[in-house]
Amino acid sequence: MRAQEIIRAKREGRALELAQIDAFVHGLVSRSWSEGQVAALAMAICLRGMTSTETTQLTRAMATSGAVLDWSRARLEGPLLDKHSTGGVGDKVSLLLAPILAACGAVVPMVSGRGLGHTGGTLDKLEALPGYRTTPDRATLVRALRVAGCAIVGASARIAPADRRLYAIRDATGTVESLPLITASILSKKLAAGIGHLLLDVKVGNGAFCATRDEADALAHSLVTVANGAGLPTRALITDMNEVLGTSAGNALEVRESLDFLAGRAREPRLLAVTLALAGELLALGGLAPSASDGERRARAALDDGRAAERFARMVAALGGPRGVFRRADKVLPPAPVRRPLPSPRDGVVVGMDTRAIGLAVIALGGGRARAGDAIDARVGLADLRSVGAHVARGEPLAMVHAADRDAADAALRALAPAIRVGDAAQPLPVVHARVGL
Repeated sequence: MRAQEIIRAKREGRALELAQIDAFVHGLVSRSWSEGQVAALAMAICLRGMTSTETTQLTRAMATSGAVLDWSRARLEGPLLDKHSTGGVGDKVSLLLAPILAACGAVVPMVSGRGLGHTGGTLDKLEALPGYRTTPDRATLVRALRVAGCAIVGASARIAPADRRLYAIRDATGTVESLPLITASILSKKLAAGIGHLLLDVKVGNGAFCATRDEADALAHSLVTVANGAGLPTRALITDMNEVLGTSAGNALEVRESLDFLAGRAREPRLLAVTLALAGELLALGGLAPSASDGERRARAALDDGRAAERFARMVAALGGPRGVFRRADKVLPPAPVRRPLPSPRDGVVVGMDTRAIGLAVIALGGGRARAGDAIDARVGLADLRSVGAHVARGEPLAMVHAADRDAADAALRALAPAIRVGDAAQPLPVVHARVGL
């Protein structure tokens, strides 16, 4: 089946047949399709769209373009659950959610990613822990799941290789925003991971990929429809990303906040609310709680009695990270050599944030990637961020900049000054906007 004819069909707005979609995915993996041909079809899909049936077929084909994990012989006890977030600034929920779910009886082989654009990546955060292996061999992964009940890792090159090549070309050709291609990219890796139930955390706001509710609703419904159509029971929550989630943004700093959260030393209210809402939905979806509200209560109990913290420590040790991570955090997490406060310009209340600008400031510090191959400095970022609604006095720190040197700190302070706004009164922001799915 000639690539030119498939491209022409979609360019003219026709729905692609299953055989045409299979031919495209085969061409991606075998490289019988050139980069120009892949880019042409991606652009045609971006402009012409795809039906739900087409998107489901593309997702399935991409999921089976490489290895599909089979856990049936691993002797794992409990439903296989996973969560995917569309990305945000300071979003360290995965580090909290996986051990909470494990403590409640789930098995969580969580396949996560690296930072993308202004948003942080879960794998980058965990790699701030010396020795932590994000791409373990299967025996190590299974052992971690048996010992801890959870393992947060990256997808191997064998998982959905068609998506790996397609995404690189989409990124270079301005077709990342295509809803069908986003849907297939996210879900193909989840289907290949062999999980039983999935919850999607679709972020909305000025720090999210979806800036508006209409965009977030469209993405959430596309993901839920296609996932369920492909045989993976899935729900979605649309959650707020109009401010940094938690009090930190930056890899080692977010791990530190996560350790404090799990240990009960500090739990920022919005981060707690999002984490418990996601946990409740997943526990209900996986049959471990009769309802989402009961699931939230069970998740809160696992946090408060220390079971979730214990699971996290087991996971870190099983995947090569430091043993006794909670008591050794000061020794194993790298500190930044320069720390500078961002002073409030006036007495008042934090009324809003340009969350995307804050994420870009973290990248400029070295805490993220401007290009795919960039190295990351795990030490840098922002800590002690004041939430929207917090009362501040003139000169009081709105955040603490952690930088590699004084020049980088000064540049970050200049970028952040207009990004955190102080006024007279703040409008409370919702945490969960909507629920999508059965």
